[in-house]
Amino acid sequence: MRRVPVPHALALAALALVAACGWSGAADGGGERPPGAPTGVTAQAGSATSVHVMWNAVASAPGVHAYEIYRGTTKISEVSGSAHMVDVTRLTPSTTYVFTVRARDGDGRLGPSSRQVRARTPAAVAADRSAPSRPARPTGRAAGSRAVQLSWGAAEDDRAVASYDIYQGTAKVHSVGGSQTATVVTGLRPGTRYTFTIRARDAADNVSPASAAVRLTTPGTDDDGGGDTAPTGFRVTTHRADGAHYLDLSWLPPRADGVVTEYQVQLDRGQPTSLVWGGTPPEGRATHSFYIGREAGVGHRVRIRARLPDGTWGGFSAERTVTTGSGSGTGP
Repeated sequence: MRRVPVPHALALAALALVAACGWSGAADGGGERPPGAPTGVTAQAGSATSVHVMWNAVASAPGVHAYEIYRGTTKISEVSGSAHMVDVTRLTPSTTYVFTVRARDGDGRLGPSSRQVRARTPAAVAADRSAPSRPARPTGRAAGSRAVQLSWGAAEDDRAVASYDIYQGTAKVHSVGGSQTATVVTGLRPGTRYTFTIRARDAADNVSPASAAVRLTTPGTDDDGGGDTAPTGFRVTTHRADGAHYLDLSWLPPRADGVVTEYQVQLDRGQPTSLVWGGTPPEGRATHSFYIGREAGVGHRVRIRARLPDGTWGGFSAERTVTTGSGSGTGP
């Protein structure tokens, strides 16, 4: 398939769109070629103002660092090289758009454009506040160790269903057109249990209740480099500023088949608190700080886990202990 906070408010800044890059031509230095053109590119209207674009991964040496998404000749978005889908939003109703995708490697070489794909947004419907009915009778089966096939009964709407969104748990992992009632979800892990639901969306972005859940387990074992899903190198320290104490966290993301943008931080084995990157997560070691109180000498236990690209929660990191005012805590 496709990251100074206050207590329990951990959202970070959104990704700024990057200016378009030109074709890089010949490889530089080492004589290596730029990545090839992405294949399997599709574009499907999700509502009157959005289109869902997907593509297949590109094999490249060195690996693909990012994908650039173009509307016509204008670059409109960029995602990590491990992501293979994007929702293009803020579009105009009743308009046909042309999209292409280009891969860029870690040395900055930009590959050729994919084939052009077109999608037309449906007309906006004034004062439409009626959501579609829930998709009916969902079923599914494993399609190999890294994919599942899902199908469902069509939802009903007073005008028309524009798209269906597929969720794994609470994470949206796929989207198809409103005339489609079956799909294959890829990029999963072997030997893993999944719970899928489907929601219908109309042109006014009214969303149906979730369908009944489909529970599936992919065959095989997750022993191909993705078995350890916990963040590593987790460290916790403290610092004091303006009479208050803060916890400083740092960690390495888990090895995952895709980009990780959401974590849960659990303090003293209480209810975990979400930490979400609104844009591109940092490469390598990530860091985060949050307010913990004004009293010195208070001990805390902290651990962290990631929401993996397939929508499941990974394992918790090793638990670290720290005392406010000490400046240091446990870590590798």
